[in-house]
Amino acid sequence: MQSFIQTIPGSTGSVNMVKVEGGVFDMGGESWTEYSMPVHRVALSDYLMAAHPVTQELWEAVMGKEKNESLFRGKRRPVETVSWEQINNDFLPVFNELTVRSRPYGTMYQLPTEAQWEYAARGGQRSAGYIYSGGHKLDDAGWYDENSHRETKPVGLKLPNELGLYDMSGNVWEWCSDRYGSFYYEICKEKGVVKDPDGTLGGDTRVLRGGCWLTSHQRCCVANRDGYHPVSRYCDTGFRLVLVYLPVWEVNPVAIFSPRPAP
Repeated sequence: MQSFIQTIPGSTGSVNMVKVEGGVFDMGGESWTEYSMPVHRVALSDYLMAAHPVTQELWEAVMGKEKNESLFRGKRRPVETVSWEQINNDFLPVFNELTVRSRPYGTMYQLPTEAQWEYAARGGQRSAGYIYSGGHKLDDAGWYDENSHRETKPVGLKLPNELGLYDMSGNVWEWCSDRYGSFYYEICKEKGVVKDPDGTLGGDTRVLRGGCWLTSHQRCCVANRDGYHPVSRYCDTGFRLVLVYLPVWEVNPVAIFSPRPAP
C-alpha cells in the first residue's frame, strides 16, 4: 500500500493516508505515569495512518451535522466529544462502507492499536528520537495547556513529525483500539519481541494517546498513555484512522463493512 488521498463519495471531505513502513522498535519509556514502563520490543507490519485527526468536516460528511457535538466548532478542528463506542460501532462501519470501492481491496479502516499509534508518533523507521511527535520543543509540534488558549485548534498548524503526521502530540487525545492495561507492558516485556500486539484481553477502559489542549507537556510525550471508559465523551478527546490489510480469511463483504472486533 502506498500513501494516497481517500475521498468520500458525495462530499468534499478527504483523508490524507500516509504509509508507515513496519519495523521493530522500543515501545514505552519515561512519561507522566509509571504505566509506560518497562520498555519492550515490538514488531509491526506495514499500515497507513491519517496525517491528521478526524476533522469535524469529515465527521459530518460521514455521520451528518446533527451528530457533531463538538464543543469547539470549526470544520478543520478535530472532532471531539466522541466516545470509543460511537467511533467503533457507528462511524467506522459507515466510513468503511462509503469507501469500499475507493480503497485497496482487502483493507479496512480502524482505530490504531496502541503500538501502531506510538510507532507512527515516533516517526517509524525515520525516527529522530524526539520527545514529542515532531520535535523536542512542544511549542513547535503541538497544542497543550501553555499555548492552546484553552481550546482545540485547526489541524495541521504545527510541525509534522518525520512521517508527515500532524497533531499527534497535543490538540486532542486520540482513542486507540486496545483495552488499557496498567501492567500490560510487563507482560509484553516477558514475551520478548511482540508481533502486532492489540492489547490486553481484560479491562473496562480503552487506550488514549497523545495528550491534548489542556494537558501539561509531560502528558504529550510519545510514550505517555492513559485510558477512558469507552462510553466517555469529553471535549479533549478525538481520534485518527489507520488502514490495514485484513487476514485472508477475513476478506469478505461482512468484514469489509465492519469495524475491528473488540479484543
